[in-house]
Amino acid sequence: MDDDGYGEITLDLLGSWCLRHDGVVVRVATRQQRLIAALAIKGPRLRSYLVGLLWPEYPDSKALESLRVSVHLTSRQVPGLIVNEGRLLSLNDQVDVDLNRVRAQARALGQAGFGAGAASLMDELRDAQLLPGWYEDWVVFEQSHLQQDRLRIFTDIAARSLALGDCGTAGEAAEAAVGIEPLYENAVALLIRAELRRGNPAAALRAYERYREQLQEDMGLLPAEPVRELLAVVLERQQNLVKERLVSAGDSWLGGQPALNHF
Repeated sequence: MDDDGYGEITLDLLGSWCLRHDGVVVRVATRQQRLIAALAIKGPRLRSYLVGLLWPEYPDSKALESLRVSVHLTSRQVPGLIVNEGRLLSLNDQVDVDLNRVRAQARALGQAGFGAGAASLMDELRDAQLLPGWYEDWVVFEQSHLQQDRLRIFTDIAARSLALGDCGTAGEAAEAAVGIEPLYENAVALLIRAELRRGNPAAALRAYERYREQLQEDMGLLPAEPVRELLAVVLERQQNLVKERLVSAGDSWLGGQPALNHF
């Protein structure tokens, strides 16, 4: 953000809050942090919306005063950060917000060719936690939204990479998706398929076992047939190599018992 004479302003919301003006960290009070974060995440909003979001427990007059003071102090500390159009407030669209940058990368990946952008996006998203330690209801909702976005993006990268024959990227992306939601069947299936196509049946079986055990423990269910079938052929072909690791014949792994004694 330097085209309008205010210098470069960057805002990090992923991992931890950090506001920088021309590379120098700007420390603002919690009240201002909440307002800036709300505008960065929600986009332009009416003052009436913001007071209800940020100060729901306050009477209207006190909430509006808190908002007015927050806007005033923020504008003094970082001129140009907030665009004040009377009833409507917004963040200057030249501010570089890491959350917006990641979302833009995800949109571009879905609209354009599939290449090096996938690896870059995975690096950005791997440990992307929105404002950890913030527990207000609206923040928790946005945190959950980002988790679902991450899950969807990792799963999409895994599926598209697998279709292109890039089993390494597919496995890495599927593993990340399973890390977010261990019981997401589609991600587990992609991970198993990626490991099988990489010629690593042991890793595929370990992924299946982790999924089967947690699904049984958390929900009392067995893996769906399509997931089981991914490994049925492998077990048949590898019977002589893995038979010492199979459970007794009376406790079939497809019936819900462990497929392996250890791996």
